[in-house]
Amino acid sequence: MQGSTAAWPSLSLVIPAYNEEAVIAQAIVEADDSLRTIVTEYEILIVDDGSLDATAAVARDTAKERPRVRVLQHEVNRGYGAALRTGFEAARGELVAFTDADCQFDLGDLRHLIPLTQEVPIAVGYRVDRQDPWLRRFLSRGYNLLIRCLLGTRVRDVDCALKVFRRDALSQLLPESRNFFVNTEMMTRARQRGFEVRQVGVRHRPRR
Repeated sequence: MQGSTAAWPSLSLVIPAYNEEAVIAQAIVEADDSLRTIVTEYEILIVDDGSLDATAAVARDTAKERPRVRVLQHEVNRGYGAALRTGFEAARGELVAFTDADCQFDLGDLRHLIPLTQEVPIAVGYRVDRQDPWLRRFLSRGYNLLIRCLLGTRVRDVDCALKVFRRDALSQLLPESRNFFVNTEMMTRARQRGFEVRQVGVRHRPRR
């Protein structure tokens, strides 16, 4: 029910960040405010991937007022996939979700993804009314079609950064990729292992 928490399993939300000094505080506040209305037990893991700006410092300062937030840090930039893996391996929840630090997703939409994991091991979003430049949308459509044909990923928006995994399934999908191929790798591995995936439309906002 809107505005109240449900007795879902505990959730870890992983947010990788690289040079997101301008928006990381907003990302933390939005995540914490959203999750407290959806689940009872949760944690938020900010993984600073060797940022060259004050991302890590701002995240730590914001976390002082948000006890459910943990900040992890790479000494050097290791790539998006490596940051996700660091968060996944540190996660304590029975469910593990991830999103990006650029505030393009309304994390209230997790209330639609989390219940699906009672039936299947993986729930993924696809962007509705995507708020990206037309060229990026065009290239994304082509890429999604290509990998569905070549790799059988079965998802309509593989790079949508709002996904939820059961912990036992995620342990078999930990990425080796360090770049943005990580989503394709994980969804391909899910198909190879026979994991069922459910999809739901999620809201998308312009990047700040």
